[in-house]
Parts: sequence; C-alpha cells; structure tokens
Amino acid sequence: MPARRVPGPATVPGLLTVGEVAERTGVATSALRFYEERGLIHATRTAAGHRRYWRATLRRVAFILFAQRLGLSLEQIGDALARFPAGRAPTRRDWARLSALWASQIESRMAELRRLQRGLATCIGCGCLSLQRCHVLNPGDRAAALGPGPRYWLGDAPRGRSSR
Repeated sequence: MPARRVPGPATVPGLLTVGEVAERTGVATSALRFYEERGLIHATRTAAGHRRYWRATLRRVAFILFAQRLGLSLEQIGDALARFPAGRAPTRRDWARLSALWASQIESRMAELRRLQRGLATCIGCGCLSLQRCHVLNPGDRAAALGPGPRYWLGDAPRGRSSR
C-alpha cells in the first residue's frame, strides 16, 4: 500500500518520525519498515518523502509485539490488525472481540506448554525422540513406530499409558 503524502514542513504536528516510533516502542527502524511493507502499520509521507506515523501506531506496534510473544505468525497478526481502523487506536471493545477469537489458540498453546513442562520432570531422552537407549519409557525403541520427531511430547502415549 503506497504511503500518502503529507504536505507541509518536515515536522508535522501530531505525527511521529520513524526514529520516534522506534524509540517509544523499542523496535528497530528496520523492523518498523518491514511491518509497513507487510501492511501491519501505515505511514504517511512528508513532501520530502520522510515517513510519519500516527500516534495510534504505537499501540499497533505494541499489539504486534504482544501477539508475537503469544506465538502468532505475522500473517495471523496482519489478519487481526485488518479488523481495526488504521488511523486510530483500537477501542476496548475492539480488543475484546479480538481476544475472544484468540482464546482457543491461547488455550491450546498453554496446554502444549504444560505438556512440555511435565516432560521436563522426566528424562529428556525418554524415547520421545526415538532413542534406543531408554529402557524405561521406550523399550525396544517403540516410539520410532509412531513416526518421526518427539512423539511423546507431541502427545502420543507410550503403550500401556494414557497421553500426558
């Protein structure tokens, strides 16, 4: 999406430079330009071609960082941001609608993390990686028959045991 041109002086009241947004958000200017290229944030341009961002961009960037910490892809984040108007900060109601959409994804992620946490309490070489040396949980390398990768951590149960 091409940036709009903002007529007037290099410093437009109410708008922030890319450096100011970077400083306020802790995100590198290169990342801000990348987010702009992906359509996650939008800039206007001065007559000289310099980027200027609305203050609402600060919340959008904070949202991007938060969503990334939840493990969401940039595509998923872009889909969510497309629901919000580009020129204003999302309202509390906007956030509530979005969080309802993500609730099941977050719960699934939490369940996966709990399963991984339980796995830390047992031997990491428990057979989930089809190691032949674990005679406690993977005698005869039975996990290999379940497929590649960390089978027990992915939820496959060893014979005679329920899923973790």
